[in-house]
This record gives sequence, structure tokens and C-alpha cells, in this order.
Amino acid sequence: MKKEVVNIIKIGGKTIDNEEALAQFIKAFSRIQGKKILVHGGGILANQIGKKMGIKPNFHEGRRITDTETLELITMVYGGLINKKMVAKLQAHGVNAIGLSGADGNLLKAEKRAVQKINYGFAGDIQKVNKDLLVNLLSQNLTPVICPITHNGNGQLLNTNGDTIAKEIACALQSKFEVNLWLCFDKKGVMLNVNDEESIIPKLNPKTYAELLDKSLIHDGMKPKLENAFQALKSGVSIIRIGSADDIDIAIKEENTGTFICA
Repeated sequence: MKKEVVNIIKIGGKTIDNEEALAQFIKAFSRIQGKKILVHGGGILANQIGKKMGIKPNFHEGRRITDTETLELITMVYGGLINKKMVAKLQAHGVNAIGLSGADGNLLKAEKRAVQKINYGFAGDIQKVNKDLLVNLLSQNLTPVICPITHNGNGQLLNTNGDTIAKEIACALQSKFEVNLWLCFDKKGVMLNVNDEESIIPKLNPKTYAELLDKSLIHDGMKPKLENAFQALKSGVSIIRIGSADDIDIAIKEENTGTFICA
């Protein structure tokens, strides 16, 4: 029996920050038929609001270092302003969306990342996805809109990378659905040369990725996204693409766009 398709799409960056780009994405997302899940970040807006509050962003290899002040900031921005804004916009387009953090319905339980060479602060590594909750919501034709805040089960909120959340949800659901995972960012795909917009890599497999890493041709900010993509591939996720949210219509039609992650 053929599995039902669920599309999982993660957006962030300029798509959220730019009203026109967000409006276009919401329209495109609303046209996607069937079951779907939207995962969002919001780092740029969090940085902007944090600057007004005197909170300086701190990153290491594309991952945010989260102190107490930063955790409070991103909880307000991710879980409040951005999440509810997108839910409202989706409702306006006939999508019955429901906004969630990892704490809601015990959706995403995580543990605080252990301090090794780098102390990431209140960063959370996901331990469990409440698959049953997602299946239940999807069966009611609800569209989960998930922000990158998780919890540890003992009252502590944690900051978790949005791509990681999308990947973990994709891996959890792949046994029940045919999962399509689209990790969006500000470029058309993974670039061989970050200064050349035309140097998109159409297909990327683990061997080629390892070779590019050895040659230092993968930008630090792209590493977490690609690591998540290859972990999803290893777990059996059907289709994985990395590219621009502007091309989501093309991606859902399974036409060539962005960077296709393959074995």
C-alpha cells in the first residue's frame, strides 16, 4: 500500500524578515495539497530585535550560542511574534494552521548540549519527537507550524536549530508517510563558490560532500544544514532538497531546482 505524502518545509532568513518574500511563500505553501508541516527559524529578526535590547548575537560554525538573555529573546521572537504571525497569515489563505513549540504537547523533548570545546549555552539536542501528536494533528487536516524552541521535560526551554527540528520530524514520520523534506535558505542551492550565484551544485552525495569538506569548499553556515540533510537521507526520508523558498512550487512538483541530496 502506497504511503501518503507529507511535505515538511523549513524556512528562515530573508523569507521571514522580508514582508513581500514571506507573503509570496505563504501563498505558495498554501497551494501545496495534502498534509504538510512548516518549521521556521527567525535568526535575522531575533538579531535585529536583540540589537535594540543590547543583546549581541554570538555564533560558532553557523550555530547560535544561547545564554539566558538570548534564550528569553528567541523564545519571544520565535515562539511569539514570528510563529503567530505566520499562523495568522496561513489562516487568511485557508490553511488551518496551529502554532507549536517543542514544549506544546511534549512535541520535541531535548537535552542541553554538553559542554565540550564550545559552550553553546541553552542549546538543545533532540531526544524524542512526539510522532503520535503530529499524526493526530495531520489526520485532522491541521498544519503544524513549529518554532525552534524545545524543552527538557523539567521546565527548561532550549534553543534548537530549525533544520535539525525539520530533519528529526522527517525521520520520525518516514515510517508512516512518504516524506519530502525541503530545507530553505537565502540562495538557490548549495554553491561550490559562495561568491558565485551560478555555481549551484545540482546533486550532492556523501562522498562528494566529504571531498568538498576536505577542500574547505563548504561554508561554515551551510555545514549544519547539510549534516541534517544527510542524516535524513540515511534514515530513509524520500526526497530532500536544499534551496530557496522562492522555488517551493517547483520543488513540490519534483522538478529540478536547488540541490538534491542523494545516496
